[in-house]
Amino acid sequence: MSLDKNWFTEQHSPTGSAFSLHIKTQLHKEKTPFQNIAIYETTEFGNLMTLDNFIMLTERDNFIYHEMMTHPVLFTHPKPCKVIIIGGGDCGTLREVLKHPKIEQVFQIEIDERVTRLSEQYFPKLCENNDDPRVTFYFEDGIKWVANAPSNHFDVIIVDSTDPLGPGEGLFTTDFYRNCQRILTKEGLLVQQSESPLLHLPLLQSMHESMREVGFKTTRTLQFPQCVYPSGWWTATLASMGDLMQFREDEADNKPFETDYYNTDIHIASFVLPQFLAKALPD
Repeated sequence: MSLDKNWFTEQHSPTGSAFSLHIKTQLHKEKTPFQNIAIYETTEFGNLMTLDNFIMLTERDNFIYHEMMTHPVLFTHPKPCKVIIIGGGDCGTLREVLKHPKIEQVFQIEIDERVTRLSEQYFPKLCENNDDPRVTFYFEDGIKWVANAPSNHFDVIIVDSTDPLGPGEGLFTTDFYRNCQRILTKEGLLVQQSESPLLHLPLLQSMHESMREVGFKTTRTLQFPQCVYPSGWWTATLASMGDLMQFREDEADNKPFETDYYNTDIHIASFVLPQFLAKALPD
């Protein structure tokens, strides 16, 4: 937090960078068994949630992240019915998943229930479908939940995690990916937020290596802007036993719901990587 009480500043000492938002007031602050949660009202970005002084989301720009974490992977799967969301306690990813009418079951596994309860209070639009009968909430450790889940049972796993620190660290390991591969069906897909390609390239490379090591035959990274995250440039990485180049383009082009960022052209373009990144990641 900046010494100036009118600004929230997230500092990144290892990268020599920082990002600030102008604050009107602090709306909430508490320490849970897992982390420190704070909610602020900003002057230009609506409400802001931070976890352990790291920016999680704002009202103004969260739609980009949540749409890109969901629609590319769901339209790439031939027929997604059963979806797991690991993390995602603000429920924005859940809201986007539930826009797909053919989804039958969604299992939301969030370790800290307070993130969801505070989101219901301070980010109600993200939580407007939390009572959808297709959803089951589990407030527990997502790593353990996946380890105990039945094999060959789920179509899509969305890992909407925090940075690989604290409770989120174990979500970036070979053991976790191995269990994800085990519980997915033959056509199943995994997608995980994979940080900034500019600032966190070694982590991104290690994710591809670990995903392939456990048996995923194909991995691809997509990119999108996210101004409140480090560098303003973010990624998600998909893993599959099959082809990730094809997607249900006609259905995406005629989707029965509205989006603010995602469309078929964005889907295609997001997988086109700049030269340094294309060279750094496996084909």
